Amino acid sequence: VSTMNAKATSEGEEEASGMRNETLGESGRLGEVKRRQVILVAYLIAALDLTFLFMQMGIMPYLAKSLGLDSVGFGYLQTTFGVLQLMGGYIFGRFADQFGARAAVILSCASGSVFFLLMSISTSIPLLFLSRLPGVFMHGIPGAQKVITDMTTPSQRADALGKLGLCFGIGIITGSALGGVLSTKFGIFAPTYVGLVGSLINTLIAVVWIPLQTKPNSDQHVTELSTSQSASLFSIREILRLMKFPGVMEVFIVKVFAGLPIGLFMIMFSIISMDFFGLEAVESGYLMSYFGVLQMVVQGLIVGKLANHCTEMTLLRLSVFVFAGVGLGMALMRTVWHYCIIAVPLVFAFSMLATITDSILTKAVPSSDTGAMLGICASVQPLTRTVGPTVGGLLYKQFGVPSFGYLQLVVNIGLFVYLLKSKIPLREMKS
Repeated sequence: VSTMNAKATSEGEEEASGMRNETLGESGRLGEVKRRQVILVAYLIAALDLTFLFMQMGIMPYLAKSLGLDSVGFGYLQTTFGVLQLMGGYIFGRFADQFGARAAVILSCASGSVFFLLMSISTSIPLLFLSRLPGVFMHGIPGAQKVITDMTTPSQRADALGKLGLCFGIGIITGSALGGVLSTKFGIFAPTYVGLVGSLINTLIAVVWIPLQTKPNSDQHVTELSTSQSASLFSIREILRLMKFPGVMEVFIVKVFAGLPIGLFMIMFSIISMDFFGLEAVESGYLMSYFGVLQMVVQGLIVGKLANHCTEMTLLRLSVFVFAGVGLGMALMRTVWHYCIIAVPLVFAFSMLATITDSILTKAVPSSDTGAMLGICASVQPLTRTVGPTVGGLLYKQFGVPSFGYLQLVVNIGLFVYLLKSKIPLREMKS
């Protein structure tokens, strides 16, 4: 009898254990489905945010001109927006670390709503400059990156971040086309009304679909300890602390300088397309759409697959090497068709560099500091937009279009040699 009772007890325990494992497995599957849904929502918010941003960029020159702003004043307007985003990038990242990715995305979308509201009532130049102020917290891509970084493992991160390129391509194509159509049919302020309503919808999507806590439970205690050490949203000491982690400074230097010459070229592109290539406004729009399609293909289909089969150091060296080749091609190009050919490796190198460096740098720091690191990374483009009009204008005026290519070639050859000789501790970054 005792043997039978023991056997029954054992069978009962095995059955209970099996039920627990089945429940845990089901819970894990539900958690994975929820995680994927949140990541898809982050992609949707990023795509809509970029669509509205490119929509207003298309009409901004015409709105500024209608208010009596000349080319110099328009340059100041663009520089103002760049400086505000440069200042706000790191603050936004620290906000995300302290209050969570959900709060950061809501802040970005709400700031976008205020941005379009002020822009829609800009009937004078002072109001137009005032509408740039919410740009301090308009960081849709870093917000989405923060959500994705929290919801993915280090091995999944490069692929997931790379797919944001699809959102960027959709934003360029849809935003540019929609801005032109709306302003032509319904007036210059129509895109701002659509942007206002769309940003409010984006805010609602973030409130409803992004969970209050996106970090894994194991990271919560670490996050609380980290944020309690420095409650300030802006701290030079914190930036320096992040830069002291193994490999961070080296990778960040490569991130800034590898794409800087191309960034200067892109800032001057509207002038270069008219003077050097002889393009009309419609043809420039087609060229931007071509870039958008390339961006979608490269980041949506290629970057992720390469990230799954190659080491990050290999891909970092590859992107810098391709950038050097792009520089040589730009130095020798003479027609817009040459540029269309060069655009393929250009978009590949640009997308690969951005994705891989973001992935490396977020792995290099504790999970409690990923938002701050993404904010620092997001400051690279505003920095280029801030210094670009002055430096790019000087290069173009004094040395012409080939100067951008030669600068790109020399800088990236130097960086490639540096990466071959250096031993950046990427293994430590993945720990």
